[in-house]
Amino acid sequence: MLAEATEPPRQGEGCALTGGRWHSAYDQQTVTDPARLDIDHMVPLAEAWDSGAHSWDAQRREAFANDLDADYALIAVTAATNRSKGDQDPAEWLPPATDTHCTYAADWIATKLRWSLTADTAERSALEDLAADCPDTRLSYTPAP
Repeated sequence: MLAEATEPPRQGEGCALTGGRWHSAYDQQTVTDPARLDIDHMVPLAEAWDSGAHSWDAQRREAFANDLDADYALIAVTAATNRSKGDQDPAEWLPPATDTHCTYAADWIATKLRWSLTADTAERSALEDLAADCPDTRLSYTPAP
């Protein structure tokens, strides 16, 4: 959460944060209370499980859940928006801020490719529709170790 701050907070006793400012890309809100934030897994853990993570060992599942090497894999967003997403894929949920859809789709795809996860038919169709509206969006990823 510290790396996501647009204005760094002060870290106090017991790692309690005070001050600071964050931008929640999903809903374009500025947040000054870290308690209003969740760290979202771009590809939710349940979605990853259904897309191939069920066959991974515990160490690889832990690496996915805590992927700090890809800046798009974990993102600080408002708790309410993150909870509305739940474990849904882009066929079922998109950020309420429509101007973030292209970046969201690229980050979703990059995460899936990074971890060699599959996409079901509805998810793939939704991503193809999004990509058609995003001709200038570029996708970049590094395969997970």
